[in-house]
Amino acid sequence: MTETVHELRPKQARWTHVALRVADISATINWYTNFTPLELIDQREDDQGYGAWLGMPGATNNPFILVVAQFFDHTDPFADAPRAVLAPFAHLGIELPDRSDVDDIAARGAESDCVVMPPTQMPAPIGYICMLRDPDGNTVEFSWDQGVYTTLHELYGDQLV
Repeated sequence: MTETVHELRPKQARWTHVALRVADISATINWYTNFTPLELIDQREDDQGYGAWLGMPGATNNPFILVVAQFFDHTDPFADAPRAVLAPFAHLGIELPDRSDVDDIAARGAESDCVVMPPTQMPAPIGYICMLRDPDGNTVEFSWDQGVYTTLHELYGDQLV
């Protein structure tokens, strides 16, 4: 029988994470903590490699994290599999509070040569977006006026954290 590690569990099923296999975990952590609001939540090493959890700061009833893993060559359980990349349309999305924030992140991305799509006004409900490329080639969309936050607020009101 497997030993229980954690006593605290959700009361119902939760969508908790997206996981990416990365080539350089330090570069990935630095990129996400520089370009996104994500913070390093946890970092560890075991006999298969390095792992880290990145997430939004603060308490929430619906925790969601980005898991990144860099496996050692000699213990990589996915060594024979191609390295999957979220691109060109597959992406992670971040909704920003102001239109100018999209322009600002695009300018920072241009300085680091990681812009995939410059600021572009798209039809509703997409909004004003730009896309950047992380160190492994994964696409991250930054949007304004996309309405994800608004739609959830309409559904859940003040329950939304």
